[in-house]
Amino acid sequence: MATTFTNPNPGPWTDTQKAFFRFIFIYLVLQAVPLDWKFYRDLFSINWADLYYGDIFTISRYFPRFFSGAETFADWFLLVIIAAVGAFVWTKRDPQNTDYNTLYYWLRVIVRYRLAIGIIGYGMIKFFPAQAPFPSISNLNTNYGDFHAWKIFSLSLGIVPGYESFLGGVEILAGLLLFFRKTASVGALLILVFTGNVFMSNLAYEGGEYVYSFYLIVLALFVLAHDAQRIYNLVSLERPTSPDTFKPEFPGKLKNVRLALKGFVIFFFVFLYGYATYSDYKTDPYQFPVSKGIPGASGIYNVSEFRINNKVIPYSLTDPTRWKDVVFEKWATISIRSNRLVILDSTNAEKISRNDKDRNYELAGSGGRHYYSYKADTPGNVLRLENKNKNYPDETLTLQYTKPDSSTIILRGLNENKDSVYAVLNKIHKKYPVKLGRLGSLKL
Repeated sequence: MATTFTNPNPGPWTDTQKAFFRFIFIYLVLQAVPLDWKFYRDLFSINWADLYYGDIFTISRYFPRFFSGAETFADWFLLVIIAAVGAFVWTKRDPQNTDYNTLYYWLRVIVRYRLAIGIIGYGMIKFFPAQAPFPSISNLNTNYGDFHAWKIFSLSLGIVPGYESFLGGVEILAGLLLFFRKTASVGALLILVFTGNVFMSNLAYEGGEYVYSFYLIVLALFVLAHDAQRIYNLVSLERPTSPDTFKPEFPGKLKNVRLALKGFVIFFFVFLYGYATYSDYKTDPYQFPVSKGIPGASGIYNVSEFRINNKVIPYSLTDPTRWKDVVFEKWATISIRSNRLVILDSTNAEKISRNDKDRNYELAGSGGRHYYSYKADTPGNVLRLENKNKNYPDETLTLQYTKPDSSTIILRGLNENKDSVYAVLNKIHKKYPVKLGRLGSLKL
């Protein structure tokens, strides 16, 4: 049975319009439809019996990549070349009676759904504020000038989770509007305003999502173009404007198939993904490790005494070996502030990792401190530390710890250079105004 359509673009197509459409059709299909074998490799590696919301996010964030390394527009240029060659061949072989209206309809459906899935993927991790979490103790005790620009932006968003949830709500709303033909242009317009701001923020703060955010903008522009002239006539020229009367007709069982596919997409990427995101946000927020740290140790500690090879090193702002302070997080991370150079881990593309060792948000874009994950041998009071920064892959420390009282921790053992180290840590009972809020009471 054939699907019939009312002509969405009255009037014959000119040769120029046909040539442009052929190029746009090939280009957007290559951008929106997962033809990359790596996508299917990741898809079939998912444990569907134990589905993780990060798996759904990875599916939603797909766009074609041909070159390794950081995301760039080089992949786009390659697609432009492929689309141009394909359009040229298509033009040479195109029969005169090709139904471009049908192709246009299906192209818009593909782009609408791809855009909806992509924007909802980010909307959920903002609505349940996990993308930019509240700053860690280490972050709260790092000098402002030691942060990369994008990290400052993320931390600023993390201290206002209500606003982050609002931003996520806008993205989810825009995605839901895209699932329906009559409201698709409104959703695309929301995305242009919202994601346009995201794109500019990524450029200004040197974020890692500027390529992907511009990808969403391009898709939204195509969706909005369908009604752009009508919107311009109505809003700007204040002229009477006829609505789009286009209505697809799906005879017989095809209508049920369409509704089933639509229902599945909405269920999977809205309800199932939303539930999984909420559940894991409560139990396992993805930016920080989930492994528990030493009970009762979390906080910032001043290093009151420090020795290297039994030689006392007095407090110094310039000595690279002398620790200034140490932070124990609630999870199994220790950060040490000193004047020792930190080669920044500049990774800032969004990735949801299930394993603690792959979660680097706390140190990414942050200088001034070295961050260590650790495993605690509680019976022997031994800590085995590994530098979490990918630029220090082989750096380890083995330290024995004692707690003479609730506010003191003594560390002794071997540092990264295999020199003996001894440090007395005294807990600083510090209050953070950002945690109390502007209306909270703070007594100095």
